[in-house]
Amino acid sequence: MTQHRSRIAGVGAYVPPRVVTNHDLAKIMETTHEWIVERTGIEERRWVDPGEGGAEMAAKACREAMDKAGVGPKDIDMLVYATLSPDNNFPGTGVFVQRLLGLREVPCYDIRQQCTGFLYGLAMADAFIKSGQYKTILVIGSEVHSTGLDMSTTGRDVTVLFGDGAGAVVMTRATDDAHVLLSTHLHADGTEAEILWTEYPASRQHPRITEEAMAARKHYPAMQGKKVFKHAVTRMPAAIMEGMVTNNLKLTDIDMVIPHQANLRINQMVAKMIGLPEDRMHNNIQKYGNTTAASIPICMHEAVELGKIKPGDLVCLVAFGAGLTWGSAFLRF
Repeated sequence: MTQHRSRIAGVGAYVPPRVVTNHDLAKIMETTHEWIVERTGIEERRWVDPGEGGAEMAAKACREAMDKAGVGPKDIDMLVYATLSPDNNFPGTGVFVQRLLGLREVPCYDIRQQCTGFLYGLAMADAFIKSGQYKTILVIGSEVHSTGLDMSTTGRDVTVLFGDGAGAVVMTRATDDAHVLLSTHLHADGTEAEILWTEYPASRQHPRITEEAMAARKHYPAMQGKKVFKHAVTRMPAAIMEGMVTNNLKLTDIDMVIPHQANLRINQMVAKMIGLPEDRMHNNIQKYGNTTAASIPICMHEAVELGKIKPGDLVCLVAFGAGLTWGSAFLRF
């Protein structure tokens, strides 16, 4: 049986037009532009206005990716939608994207690996293409964080981090070794899952949410920042090295690293730990904040548009997120 390989044929991204600066946040909570930049590197982020959700943003990113890949709705065989902020409790947001794009009755997967979700989706698409079952697959990361954040001083440590946006790629069969997904490396460890989570509402609770839980702000995201930082700067370098060993690569072989945009300080530490020159890692968290599953495709899209990633370049994608989940992907663009 023929063993197919996959490639990224097109990249698209969309962020809402509303810009929210650190100075804007300082008007509604006790914080400063300097405090946020020093700890996170973030200067501004994009938040949706009423009427725009994850599906609408995803559809716009997908249309661009499809245009870049030269494919239309009839060519798409499957859709993978990664998010931690679905538009509704059910059904999954993927089917709403399918409807907006006018796709055929193709399967739609909704996956929940948070900041590593896009990499998990990429690995799924790669496996389906390798099997020969599907030829052309949309992989999407889309997030609306702004409607679920604690806009008070109590929640500032988390709230200042997050932005809204969507990114997408078209995965299709590779026809040569110059443009191909080389490998993916995925991991998870639930031992400390509660260091980054939203506890309520929860179907395991009876009722799913109470006045007491809301008063304790347990329906907002909670993070133990120091623990998350420690895990991230350990797991991300390991995932990069795992891919290098698998593909028999040296650090000098990598043209560009696209890391998940959680915290600029994390990414700078990762680069320093592996000895990666600053010009071979692209970051844009300064403008968009942490867009979770959308951050890697948004960042990759920008790097391509800026000419930092060119056809045939060796690219490493790497992420760490809630779960805890982490992983990497190596590809020739």
